[in-house]
Amino acid sequence: MKLTKDTILKQIRKKTSRPMKVSEIARALGITEVQRREFRNHVKQMAEAGTLVRLRGGRYGLPDEMNLITGILHGHPNGYGFLVPDKSEQDGDIYIGPKHTSGAMHKDKVVARIESQGGSGRPEGRIIRILERTTTSLVGLFEPFDRDGWIIPMEDKYFHDIFVSGKNKLGAKSGQMVVVEIISYPDKHQPPIGKVVEVLGYSDDPQVELNSIFRKFGTRTDFPLKVLEQAEKATTLLSEKDKKNRRDLTDWIIFTIDGETAKDFDDAVSLQMTDEGFRLGVHIADVSHYIKKDSALDKEALERGTSIYFPNGVIPMLPFELSNDTCSLKPNVKRLTLTALLDFDREGNVIKSEFFDSIIKSCTRFTYTEVAQLLEKGDTGKKHSKVMEVLKNMHRLSRILRKQRFKSGSVDFQVPEPEVHISDEGKVEKIIKAQHNEAHELIEEFMLAANQAAARYLFERKIPSIHRIHESPDEKKIMEFHEFVTGFGLRLRSPGDIQSTDLQNLLKKVRGKPEERVVNTLLLRTMKRAQYSQKDPGHYCLGFEHYTHFTSPIRRYPDLITHRLLKASLTQKFSGHEKKRLAREMTEIAEHSTLREGKATEVEREISDLRRAQYMADKIGKSFTGTIVSVTPFGFFVELIEVFVEGLVHVSSLTDDYYIHIEPEHKWRGQRRHKVYKIGDRVKVKVAKVDLALRRIDLALM
Repeated sequence: MKLTKDTILKQIRKKTSRPMKVSEIARALGITEVQRREFRNHVKQMAEAGTLVRLRGGRYGLPDEMNLITGILHGHPNGYGFLVPDKSEQDGDIYIGPKHTSGAMHKDKVVARIESQGGSGRPEGRIIRILERTTTSLVGLFEPFDRDGWIIPMEDKYFHDIFVSGKNKLGAKSGQMVVVEIISYPDKHQPPIGKVVEVLGYSDDPQVELNSIFRKFGTRTDFPLKVLEQAEKATTLLSEKDKKNRRDLTDWIIFTIDGETAKDFDDAVSLQMTDEGFRLGVHIADVSHYIKKDSALDKEALERGTSIYFPNGVIPMLPFELSNDTCSLKPNVKRLTLTALLDFDREGNVIKSEFFDSIIKSCTRFTYTEVAQLLEKGDTGKKHSKVMEVLKNMHRLSRILRKQRFKSGSVDFQVPEPEVHISDEGKVEKIIKAQHNEAHELIEEFMLAANQAAARYLFERKIPSIHRIHESPDEKKIMEFHEFVTGFGLRLRSPGDIQSTDLQNLLKKVRGKPEERVVNTLLLRTMKRAQYSQKDPGHYCLGFEHYTHFTSPIRRYPDLITHRLLKASLTQKFSGHEKKRLAREMTEIAEHSTLREGKATEVEREISDLRRAQYMADKIGKSFTGTIVSVTPFGFFVELIEVFVEGLVHVSSLTDDYYIHIEPEHKWRGQRRHKVYKIGDRVKVKVAKVDLALRRIDLALM
């Protein structure tokens, strides 16, 4: 028998009926003497991972056979937590009471025994073993205690404060934010103990607030010296060697369309009319020309995975020398690019596509607002006569592609994004709904087409790559969503076998209606997250059979990988051995990139929450009209219409009745007066409290 963890687990399930010592399991499974050491190592690793559980007396057993569950503990500020199981077969989370956490902290990997079913039907358990301590340091607020001190974690899900002795507080003062390294973890008899390794500054300093968030998530804000040196060596002057084997497109009408504040222009577009229809050029900055595989720059870009964007700032994946200069497709400057040239017929069907190295010179740097105005009003000032005809044809093609995409299965979520405006002094001036006009949609369609073409090109050549995938939604969640929308008189054709076209048809029915925002938001929450994968099951929400990321190599590492694969395929053929090696490498990079993207999203979300809280801090007592956008076991969230901010109405503030939470129907209902608060309801509220440290806005009904 070949020893792998999977085969060992299958054999243990098949041939053992009780917990056993390693030697007993080995005999039962027929493990030879030669294999014993390797077998012991596998069993030890399986116990560390929670696949097996080590019991007293050195015996090992299967967790599910002993009413044990392995998973991650998610803490709650009130001292209890929920165990999120590793195995998807376990239906729901397990409640862990404050007395049963056994010293485990938020995010620890643990084993718990299910001991009872709670009153709500949710299983309740006790942690019996901590498999892995995942937190080694925390960001928190320092509070002195005689000569010593306590660190109150910034993340309130860590329900233990950390004790630091006088010699380990690094001169921290009351009210300062610090980074604390954990020396020893909590148990039944003592709290966690740590030492301060960095003093960030006072918590009311805006930059300290930002740095606290970056430290909390382990975000790299500075580049190592070697990386900066390599970035500086990348010259903006093109040599003859750079131009070799590239098509010169500098006389083409090519331009960029980006946001007002953008500086990293990584895509430019062109369009020519043909006898068959349209020839679209999507020209992407050739970042891979400057970043060689396994260089210091490459390793740093891989580690970061993506750029992180937030109001008035960015933490780039690449140093600014590259992202905002050498690789940026600035107007009237020659730049190296990788071009996707796509021929469409008049119905928007791709009839030919090719990829090649190129040199371009963007003639204009457009903003979305400018292009939207030109498309709506025309070139009244005659400033852009050279490109107006091209823009009109681009708009025509984008509408054809958009119509075809939704017809074939794309889902068009209408969920507005906030746009935060910050003054030069760092104060939040206003929060408004971000603009999304026809110029945004034009670029959106062209980038989707180029990404799809790149994925199809690599698939046809059987080259392992990184796909952007989106799996079909969980059937149980779709059934819950269907149950909710029936309250608006809506129905899904077949909830048990839902197609993306069914969801798009439903969203079309609510367009322009009061429930549009709520239905879109809830459906979006019902969907699984998009991720990167070497496997290629397709993209459910776009309705694409093959899809990848190709158009943003300045800010996303998977796009850089796609460029390398495309460029390599232009000059070489991949052997079977090379394809196997690539498949393993792509799997690792895809998993890492998904994790980094998730971290970046968390950072961006927390900064957004901070800015919203800062904006509302001086509005205590002010009244607003809002819409209930989500209902939770502890209250409901209201989105304020006037300022595009969300706040919580806690159930404890509902004092006119005893309210019960009806989870399947997403509502709270009074037991005596039968007053109901549900998703989509319009309510009048006032700002009751703003907690900047927790990024929380508390509202009260009026």
